[in-house]
Amino acid sequence: MTLGQYQKMSNQKNTGLKGSDLLAHFEDNWQTDIGAAIIGKERIVLRGRDLLSECRDFSWMELMVFAITGKESPKLARLLEGMWVISTSFPDPRLWNNRVAALGGTARTTGALALSAASAVSEADAYGLRVTTRSIDMLFRFKRELDAGGELGELITQEFKQYRVVSGYGRPLVSKDERVKPLLEFAKSIGLDPGPYVKLAFDIADYLSNSRYRFQINVSAVIAALMADEGVSPENLSYFGIFAFIGGMYPCHIDAKNHPEGALFPLSTSRINYTGPHIHRTWNKGHQQ
Repeated sequence: MTLGQYQKMSNQKNTGLKGSDLLAHFEDNWQTDIGAAIIGKERIVLRGRDLLSECRDFSWMELMVFAITGKESPKLARLLEGMWVISTSFPDPRLWNNRVAALGGTARTTGALALSAASAVSEADAYGLRVTTRSIDMLFRFKRELDAGGELGELITQEFKQYRVVSGYGRPLVSKDERVKPLLEFAKSIGLDPGPYVKLAFDIADYLSNSRYRFQINVSAVIAALMADEGVSPENLSYFGIFAFIGGMYPCHIDAKNHPEGALFPLSTSRINYTGPHIHRTWNKGHQQ
């Protein structure tokens, strides 16, 4: 595609039209430079490449990287694979999103439904994908401010004032994150030396660990820093993370499906500490023959 063709296509997208005129413009008229399937002509186009001939040697993650960014990067694809293996694919149904997958299994729903619901709740504010995207956004902001002469302690203080949290630092239940060391070792093993954002992430960790907060770095900040050093935007990181937990969800769904139906984490009523008024209830046991 020539530059002139691309500009023409972009102009067709940004028509300036509104309302019914906008809809009329796009009726039977979807202009795209991203992808299309030309059915029957054996041509599937993805970002100007023929998927069947030019992309067939891609790994699945390489295809994801190219589809999202338009760039070929086997190293980034391998880094993402390692991240999701080390950081997020834990086969434990007690984890919030895995529990949804397991509930689908114990209710005998399909894997597609169970894992779709589990993936949706992975975008948790407190400890899900949004933590990582907020962390990479914060690292980009901090780096700009520091390059302009800012002071790290002031930036961290302002972050607490505005958001009440420094994303990627601290962890529920335990302080140390066992995933940080193996993830850094993996990154090094594929030829990625710590860049400026990884250094910044650990500078923040040093500051926090010596402050009254005593927060330690968690894997979200490390993922964000590695991605920032690779030039990944917060939006693209959110795309990459959609399937991050899938590897741990499959076994949870399968395991629950192989157990008796409805047997996942039952809770007897005797364990409920009810403090309300006493209400006498008569339970209907059904029609007696």
